[in-house]
Amino acid sequence: MEKIRERQAIDMDSRALLMGAQPDGSVPGISALMGILRALRLGLTSGELIDQLRGLEDLKSAIASVQARAAVAFELAQCREQASAGIPVAEQGQGAGVQIALARRESPSRGSRFLGLGKTLVKEMPRTMAALESGQLNEWRATLLVKETACLSLEDRRAVDEELAPDAGTFDGVGDKAIIAAAKAAAYRRDPRTVAQRARHAATERTVSLRPAPDAMTYLTALIPVAQGVAVYAALTRKADSVRSSGESRNRGQIMADTLVERVTGRRGGISGVDLEVIMTDRTLLRGDSEPARLKGYGIVPAEWARALVGAGGAAVDEARETGLPATGGNPAPTQDPDFTVWLRRLYTAPSTGELITMDSKARIFPPRLRRFIEVRDDTCRTPYCDAPIRHIDHVVPWHAGGTTTVTNGAGLCEACNHTKENPGWAARRLPDDVHTLEISTPTGHSYRSSAPPLPGHGRSVKVPDFEAGAGQENLDPADQFIDS
Repeated sequence: MEKIRERQAIDMDSRALLMGAQPDGSVPGISALMGILRALRLGLTSGELIDQLRGLEDLKSAIASVQARAAVAFELAQCREQASAGIPVAEQGQGAGVQIALARRESPSRGSRFLGLGKTLVKEMPRTMAALESGQLNEWRATLLVKETACLSLEDRRAVDEELAPDAGTFDGVGDKAIIAAAKAAAYRRDPRTVAQRARHAATERTVSLRPAPDAMTYLTALIPVAQGVAVYAALTRKADSVRSSGESRNRGQIMADTLVERVTGRRGGISGVDLEVIMTDRTLLRGDSEPARLKGYGIVPAEWARALVGAGGAAVDEARETGLPATGGNPAPTQDPDFTVWLRRLYTAPSTGELITMDSKARIFPPRLRRFIEVRDDTCRTPYCDAPIRHIDHVVPWHAGGTTTVTNGAGLCEACNHTKENPGWAARRLPDDVHTLEISTPTGHSYRSSAPPLPGHGRSVKVPDFEAGAGQENLDPADQFIDS
């Protein structure tokens, strides 16, 4: 019993430290809390471990509430500092969400959403905030309540917050869907006209997105009005039922997926008039090596899958073996589909480090070489923790500050991050490292580093001397093949 009480006391002390309730009245540091958590001993029985899991979950919620308050306070501090610097009111606070995201080690969009969550909880939904502080709601469930009341006025939102009373335990034992339903119903009762307007506005936000799935698969998601979505699904279902009735061996889901691809692209194979950029080593392409490849816009894919995509094998491999050289850039490689053209472009990398040095320029069908080079090297947005697709290629050191339009002074960024770095107080510079490395500085003086991702076949553990400019191809390793299909 003494051990159980001791562990419970540690849990209580941790909560007290987190919420700032020290016996002497002083404000504890984060390191003190971390020390207590590291010293926490796990329970010996199943019951004790479950109690600790419950207590730690409450701690996570309490930490989220403190983070939310800190985020709101940070934005206010930024506005005060920027006002003192003479920045216009309309521009004050810009970039605060990105700095919060960097501190939380997440993408800029997530940081901005968290800032919005904090402002709503602190200023408009005190009972939901109290439920988060006490552990009756976690961060995700608090976000659901904030999201479903976003269309309401301040007065109505506070009324819904009071009606639902999350801090009174009204959502104990309730699932996420029930929470969403309760919030929607309460919002509609308060302001049905605004809720209806919100539904009409939602149609303007229709879009299509793509995100990776395991095993060289992907999720293609369409956000469209419900009537259109039901109609599309019904059409695919009818097609699948019709094909299945004729004795087709594919299952229903496979037929629906294949039909969707065929109707959108106009070809059963699904690839028509688009570039699929696959990066792999020459060993993977021609020697059957197992080193994974990288598909632009997706990520890592198995070597065998990449070879199958480009039709590697047969004549392509035989020709390479006879000549002892990989296929030259700009020459179409043989493929199993006569309508499926494959182009090979050599990428030269520094030995051991994998730093991308240069590439062939024989293929004339590509966009400007410099932009293509940076897109291949950076793969996704170079802001730390942001993995959004590259939309802008811009200078690390701005042109107006003397920056040059070169590979080393270029970086691929998403649109939002490229605009953010133009705000006062932001700066970036390239660090002298084995691979292209940026250091991004925020208005608070904090710095974050970002290195170009390794290309297939290379790691980051071996250090070699820096390459000298113009050293010649004897110092280059044509280990990576850039394949456009």
